[in-house]
Amino acid sequence: MDRGLRFFLFILLIIGLQIFISQPVMASDSNAPEAAEATHEGGDHAKEWHINDMIFGHINDANEYHLFEEVVFPLPCFLYSRTDGFTFFMSSALDHGHKAINGYVLDHGTVQKVKSSDFPTGEVSVGHITHEMKEGKEIGFVEYQGQTYELEGPSKIGQSTSFIDFSITKNVALMIIAALFLCWLFIGSANAYKKRPGQAPTGKQNLMEIFVNFIIDDVAKPMLGDKYMRFLPFLLTIFFFILALNLSGLIPFAPFGANVTGNITVTMALAIITFILVNINGNGNYWKHILWMPGLPVAMKLFMAPIEIMGIFIKPISLMIRLFANVTAGHIIIMSLVGLIFIFGNLGESIGGATAGAAIAVPFTLFMNLIEVIVGLIQAFIFTILAASYLGAATEESHH
Repeated sequence: MDRGLRFFLFILLIIGLQIFISQPVMASDSNAPEAAEATHEGGDHAKEWHINDMIFGHINDANEYHLFEEVVFPLPCFLYSRTDGFTFFMSSALDHGHKAINGYVLDHGTVQKVKSSDFPTGEVSVGHITHEMKEGKEIGFVEYQGQTYELEGPSKIGQSTSFIDFSITKNVALMIIAALFLCWLFIGSANAYKKRPGQAPTGKQNLMEIFVNFIIDDVAKPMLGDKYMRFLPFLLTIFFFILALNLSGLIPFAPFGANVTGNITVTMALAIITFILVNINGNGNYWKHILWMPGLPVAMKLFMAPIEIMGIFIKPISLMIRLFANVTAGHIIIMSLVGLIFIFGNLGESIGGATAGAAIAVPFTLFMNLIEVIVGLIQAFIFTILAASYLGAATEESHH
């Protein structure tokens, strides 16, 4: 079979998996605020499906990995609260939001905790989970023995709550898998060079050599000059790690498909590491040009110094937002295209509509998947080259 045809069939398989995995999950009245039931003949109930639930259910992090319908892959939950200490269980123990353990419940795949101290400890069955807008925020409420209890999510930046979530979420799981894969790739390639010294590379060595030489010749040397070897391990790590996460996010089955680099906390962590490395290695010339730029009048120095100090923080912020926005946008577009099949097909009631939706969605999803592969490569390169340029500016010696 021609390689081009095999590649095309492989891409169609990926699209088919995306459509299968993204099939509409009906909103359960115990697990969603907008779940509405329409009574049909015979007493059956059809529940509503919302495309925004499908999209944001995919791009948001969660304590379980949703496969399709009610089939989920559970993940370990490590939680700490000041009142109960550490609690450990698998997310499946919460029974899709129908059970609570020490006040923890599962809402839209995310662990939340009952605020009230009157709620019983241990494992108990709970009723419906509903949502209301409170002070501009959507707040969850769980029903237990006729009473309603308010829920709170885990602590976030700028928002402290009564518990901290140390769980292995689907984003964390994919990062661990990507790290292990890269370790296998790097260590395997290094061992192959040791076993075959002076010989032409083969297999994965070829692939690694292309990317490593690209980073050395087109990123590290132009931006860092003679000091490039000092920072090459960081640049290679950041490039391959982002690239692995970007590409694995396009594989539509567990444990892949997570929107890791589209999560702003992940890109923030990468940006903070870069920020620390740049400023720790900044030499006197770097700080002089920021705090008291030479060759300018004093009045201009007083004007420029605050701007340069702001620039120290603006650079990592731009790194964080650029990667987050580009990756998230791609995932949203792909999931929106897949959703057209269910919208046109009226959730399976119209075969003709579903066919028309598929005729539109499949070629555009094919195109977007190819575009996202390119975007994944470009974004890994841009993050790496900007990090190298910041390091180069911080370590550059004075020309005078």
